[in-house]
Amino acid sequence: MIERPTPSPSDKNLHLAGRLIPGGHALDVRVYYEDTDFSGIVYHANYLRFMERGRSDYMRLLGVVQGELFAQAAEEAPGFHFVVRAMQIDFLKPARIDDVLQIVTLSKDVAGASITLLQQVKRGDELLVSATVRVAFVSEGRAKRIPDSLRQATLADAREAEALGEIRR
Repeated sequence: MIERPTPSPSDKNLHLAGRLIPGGHALDVRVYYEDTDFSGIVYHANYLRFMERGRSDYMRLLGVVQGELFAQAAEEAPGFHFVVRAMQIDFLKPARIDDVLQIVTLSKDVAGASITLLQQVKRGDELLVSATVRVAFVSEGRAKRIPDSLRQATLADAREAEALGEIRR
């Protein structure tokens, strides 16, 4: 069993951040009227927002509170930030108003300055959207090595996801 970092107990709303699952994270999201187009179907760009929430809350539950990470990394890598470097997305089926979706984020690969994640949007067992997302750690306009705490946590999940057969290379 992989030992996971403990999120800060001072976050009283941690229950809103979804839950860690073997190899990654799951977040439940309800589809509201504002998420849909005129026909009541989720507008395609809103899936990107749902997946961003999944990635952010995954990091939060790994104990990487973004505000703290920014403060800690500012000395090592001034002006750092994460950027989506690449994304490949497949829209398979539509979600509709009032659906409850599950955003699944799995670590796939951890390299020097980037993390590749597999993200899925599901309605129950039905896969609606699948994406591969590569995020890069950048400072002063250049790629930098990912801080070790984040590297170790996501690398452990990538190994667990691969062992469980969740990730196919």
